[in-house]
Amino acid sequence: MGCSVAAIICAAGSSRRMGGLKKEYCLLGPEYTDDAQKPLTVLGAAVLPFVRSKRIKTLVISVPPDAETGEFAARASLPQGLLQIDATPRIFFVPGGRTRRISVHHALALLSTFPGEEPDFVLIHDGARPWVDAPLIERTIDAVIQHKAVVPLLRVIETPKEIDEAGFVCRHLPRARVGTAQTPQGFAYPAILRAHEQAAEQELAAHKEYTDDAELWGEFIGPVAVIPGSPENRKITFPEDLRSRI
Repeated sequence: MGCSVAAIICAAGSSRRMGGLKKEYCLLGPEYTDDAQKPLTVLGAAVLPFVRSKRIKTLVISVPPDAETGEFAARASLPQGLLQIDATPRIFFVPGGRTRRISVHHALALLSTFPGEEPDFVLIHDGARPWVDAPLIERTIDAVIQHKAVVPLLRVIETPKEIDEAGFVCRHLPRARVGTAQTPQGFAYPAILRAHEQAAEQELAAHKEYTDDAELWGEFIGPVAVIPGSPENRKITFPEDLRSRI
């Protein structure tokens, strides 16, 4: 019997650095279209490769909790046909929270409400990364089945430096051992849900804040494996990021 895989797409952020635009709902450009040749939004482009994967059975999209940019707007930004009752994967929406971690926790918790259908593994992806491709998704699934936790990593080309609060270099980091994390990150489902539950307790007790799911796994569960990321799998943060792919 094969492993079941679900995916979570994080799209609940406020897009503060986009000048008032909700970046996931912005159009990518005329060269990016769906199967019906309709223009793709950032969220639509991020979702499609997961929908096309034969290995993903359930997909949860975290959305802002407000009415203006919440589930209705997210639905409208997706390609037609993805939300049909008999479509695979099944797509669900869940209101996000104050932070990304809380939003992911909400999505993970939703997956636990399907009795007998909880996934073995889950991929967690940023809705603002529209250029994720099928090969990276498949490599992540293969790696998470083998290692239980995996993150795509891009090696740093230029020499990184750590800076102190006064603005001075305090540590010279070895370039060969430093990289930048991408998504989708993959995890064994029951354990990453447990890690989020423990992180929620820590946030209340020690006022900590977690910004990365691999960080949670590393603190509460164990080691995280690394696979090569993709230079094209960029995250949209500023309006100019929408203008060019590279």
